[in-house]
Amino acid sequence: MKKFFLSAMLSFLFSSGFSQDAMVLSPDKYLKLNITVQSGTPMYSVIYKGKTILENSPLGLKTNEGDFSANMKYLGKSEASISKDYVQDKIKRSEVKYRANKLTCVLENTQKKQISVVFQVSNNDIAFRYELPEWGERRSCVIEKETTGFRFPSYTTTFLSPMMRPMTGFARTAPSYESGYIADAPMVKNNPQSGGYVFPGLFRIGNNGWVLLSETGVSSQYCGSHLGECSKDGIYSIEYPDVRQNNGFGSTGAAIALPGATPWRTITVGDNLKPIVETTIPFDVVDPLYEPSQKYRYGKSTWSWIVWQDNSMNYEDQVKFIDLAASLKYEYILIDALWDTNIGKERMKDLISYAKSKGVDVFLWYNSNGPFNDAPQGPRNKMNTSIERKKEMNWLQEAGVKGLKVDFFGGDKQENMRLYEDILSDANDYGLMIVFHGTTLPRGWERMYPNFVGSEAVVASEMLVFVQAVRESEAYNATLHPFIRNTVGSMEFGGTLLNKFLVKSNEGRNKRLTTDAFQLATAVLFQNPVQMFGLTPNNLTDVPPFEIEFMKQVPTTWDETVYIDGYPGKYCVLARRNGDNWYVAGVNAEKNPLKLKVQLPMLAGRKVRMIGDSQNKDPYLKEVEIKKNGLLEVEMQSGGGMVLAPIK
Repeated sequence: MKKFFLSAMLSFLFSSGFSQDAMVLSPDKYLKLNITVQSGTPMYSVIYKGKTILENSPLGLKTNEGDFSANMKYLGKSEASISKDYVQDKIKRSEVKYRANKLTCVLENTQKKQISVVFQVSNNDIAFRYELPEWGERRSCVIEKETTGFRFPSYTTTFLSPMMRPMTGFARTAPSYESGYIADAPMVKNNPQSGGYVFPGLFRIGNNGWVLLSETGVSSQYCGSHLGECSKDGIYSIEYPDVRQNNGFGSTGAAIALPGATPWRTITVGDNLKPIVETTIPFDVVDPLYEPSQKYRYGKSTWSWIVWQDNSMNYEDQVKFIDLAASLKYEYILIDALWDTNIGKERMKDLISYAKSKGVDVFLWYNSNGPFNDAPQGPRNKMNTSIERKKEMNWLQEAGVKGLKVDFFGGDKQENMRLYEDILSDANDYGLMIVFHGTTLPRGWERMYPNFVGSEAVVASEMLVFVQAVRESEAYNATLHPFIRNTVGSMEFGGTLLNKFLVKSNEGRNKRLTTDAFQLATAVLFQNPVQMFGLTPNNLTDVPPFEIEFMKQVPTTWDETVYIDGYPGKYCVLARRNGDNWYVAGVNAEKNPLKLKVQLPMLAGRKVRMIGDSQNKDPYLKEVEIKKNGLLEVEMQSGGGMVLAPIK
């Protein structure tokens, strides 16, 4: 009788909309995640320091083996603690201690098939994913859709970048994550024109705090995702790639083997911007997928194309930029598109030998292209198939090339993710580093792939050359990147342009609208382990010598990153440490000069070099002593900046 009563009661509870709950706290107990099943719908909510950050938001999947988004039962939970220490030499922090509380909730659908939702909650971060077991004889499935959503309070404002429409842009290469962010916009609900928004997305929850949404751990085993439009209920959903990507070819969901798991969805939360800037969650929950074939060397590079453009793709001009790299003591030169026809492989070997004689190694540009867009630049059809790729990489290794810049991808389908991984894996076998351009967001790849050294996925320096509106918004965009795009992954911007005009003649057109101090600041502000800087040979004599000395000195890898001050879209001040040396960089996008009192405890009582702008925006160098309490007063001009660097 008792068993019958208990069974009847459980049946009643599950069928009557009864809520089953679970909860997990961060180690410091400030961040709280609630999980509930309401009327069969799995939901979660987030509270930080007692304030609502995310209201009840849906969880779930739809697969070809069953629906796991509705009519679900909560079967139980398990809890654990996560303690993980790791070293990563090419992100914003070299030594990371990750501590989190783990909650696994087991759910069952009407077909008696189970899935788990796994949450890991650290002091300012939530990472969660779905784990799918084998279902009887089923050892594979297709995940067609996620019903995961993020419901923000109505007073939330957004910092989002719209997803580019497939098969648009140059040679039908979009989407390539090169649309700008709009700062502090209201949530626009049920916008029929929206194609959704790229990861990451930043949200301000009124006075309650900040949230950064992204994903990590995307490999060849899944597709990339993005945020859908805001629904009439105020929910931003997880969306899979548009079917029109890749010229309409390929899947939009993900085929996985069972047992299997989705990538991690990440939520970074803070009552100020410090946790947003300093988070390492994209790397905390992933691990290397293979061992490096060698120790890869990071550093700085020259490249002619950004200012001298296609006409510089010849042997003689590349010699000039090799000599420039040697003068600057840079490790690399990037030789960009069209080298295959304008220089050729035989002369390229001679050019590589010349570079080596100068102590400079070489990156070469490649088109990723196979059948999915119309980009004409060569070399083409060398990276998209295994046979051609390995033949080419064998030649590259024999010729002494150290890395590749692979361009023009345009999509997030699982087919694209396989191509990214195949290029990286094969390149590691041949000792080659990889930079991706015209590309998607890197999602934990710095840790997952040892030879990955950065992606563009931003409105980068080439658009400064091509578009007046981008030059006009350069300072505005620069104040966004440390809080959004660059905080979740390395960003190969290709900047620090010291020509007054962004043309070879350095006169007449494409006038740069930011100051020299601003440009120097971005060398610190933007993080990427291999930096392709836009300096040109004339800069050795036409800018003040202290600017060149700074560009010789500035590192590209960092042991620590600290948020100092800022507001996305207005201004930003960051500090980064390399070894014992601290660098501080700031930029100002406001219309008026900005005076700040910044706290720099890491430099308290020290003397440092300061580069800034005078009132007429001419660069200056002076020595300053930080007060013993760490306080420093700085002034940055509109479109200007400042850097603090060690006295050498």
